Amino acid sequence: MTFNLAISFADLLLLLPEIFLTCWLCVVVIVDFACPRIPQERLAFLSVAGLLATLGCLAWFDLSHVSGALFGNMFVLDRMALFFKIFIVGATALVILTSVQYVDRFAFFRGEYYVLVVMSALGMMFMASANDLLSLFVSLEFSTLGFYVLVGYLREDLGSNEAGLKFFILGVFAAGLLAYGISLVYGETGKIVFSDMAPTATSGTIIGFLLIFAALGFKIGAVPFHSWIPDTYHGAPTPVTTFLSIAPKGAAFAILLRIFFVALATFKPVWVFLLVAVSILSMTYANIVAIAQRNMKRLLAYSGIAQIGNLLIGLAAGTKMGNDAILFYLLAYLFANIGAFAIVIAVGQAIGSEEIDDYSGLNRRSPFLAFAMLLFLLSLAGVPPLAGFIGKLYIFVAAMKEGLYTLITVGLINIVISMYYYLIVVKKMYINEPIDPSPVQISGTMKAVVYVGLAGTLVIGIYPQPVIDWVVGATVMFANFAGPSAVVTPPVPPFGG
Repeated sequence: MTFNLAISFADLLLLLPEIFLTCWLCVVVIVDFACPRIPQERLAFLSVAGLLATLGCLAWFDLSHVSGALFGNMFVLDRMALFFKIFIVGATALVILTSVQYVDRFAFFRGEYYVLVVMSALGMMFMASANDLLSLFVSLEFSTLGFYVLVGYLREDLGSNEAGLKFFILGVFAAGLLAYGISLVYGETGKIVFSDMAPTATSGTIIGFLLIFAALGFKIGAVPFHSWIPDTYHGAPTPVTTFLSIAPKGAAFAILLRIFFVALATFKPVWVFLLVAVSILSMTYANIVAIAQRNMKRLLAYSGIAQIGNLLIGLAAGTKMGNDAILFYLLAYLFANIGAFAIVIAVGQAIGSEEIDDYSGLNRRSPFLAFAMLLFLLSLAGVPPLAGFIGKLYIFVAAMKEGLYTLITVGLINIVISMYYYLIVVKKMYINEPIDPSPVQISGTMKAVVYVGLAGTLVIGIYPQPVIDWVVGATVMFANFAGPSAVVTPPVPPFGG
């Protein structure tokens, strides 16, 4: 097996966003060490500036339809990779803005926090372009390395220590599954590039790919690979929880799409049943268990597991339309979820608690935060005319066109179940009396994140057509793999333009 690894300067332009962010990461490290007395807020804004510059470069690439492949097709830059990179970088910038005041709780290594966050984002950007088993393993472990440290960053907090230990142990176990699965697939096919595997894949590769799916299932938190999520989300610093709940899931779905629709395209009748089963388990288990939660971070943790079940509906559809729906749903989930966690951070800093009961009377203490949380929870539940409703509609239509009526029925039932525990929070905010009537203060950076979340949730819900056009173009590479439903024009939602 040989690869042509020779690349020209023009080829390096495909790596320009990653190269720039790597250099900017070095700048942040140098500034942190050279200026030990610099306020950590300036390091935060310096990190955000680098991420925004990277975001601008990625947007220019997307608008210019820049594409190509490097290192024998091990690294690909197509519109789908650009979508996920924009998703990851945008989410990372918002997470850093939510961290500005929270970082004051860290006794040590405040500057290193931003370095680790940006480093994890850099690893996930490489994941979005990974087109073979080797780059998949290296980029995934590179991005996870930062999370191992970030989850246990509150060194004096036993909950954070426990969360970090559990995440590390299960993360290493998932890495072992991934490495073993890769070895089985390579031993059977003699190939590592996904597109090269498609003609040589045999039934003997199924076990290897099942192990790879189990490892990626750990990253996205699908049942039965979800056991780390509640305790890790609960114990980790809340901005880290926010980061974990969004960016790694997008990066993992970038890999899953390439594996199922490129490497395993000929085995679609087999893997559809697997995805249907995991989707049903994830939605049903998470929504039922979420009802009993008394902590906001744990409730949002189980809500996230249920949202993964919804995303797997689109993957189970096995069509380009289903893939379009996944990308749209991820954007809707990004805005609602990061907005909800921003409010959890703001309320937690103001009252020193993250229990649901402490949200009692929030409408009297901060009408803005209560109203924003109401919209975010309703979007997660799938209530029109918010972005979450359009996302669920898009995914269900894709599944309906493939005849997955049982999966759709279970999904609709789970929407009703999720409404119950979301409305429990709403009831406490608007009906219950506040324990402490003093106003809840919110910083300027946190307000900015909440406003971005509200804008995305409302605009995408009311006028989704531009986003639909974007995601349809991003997944055009799958038109040849997804069967007869691949070229179906997406429905114009009832609130679309």
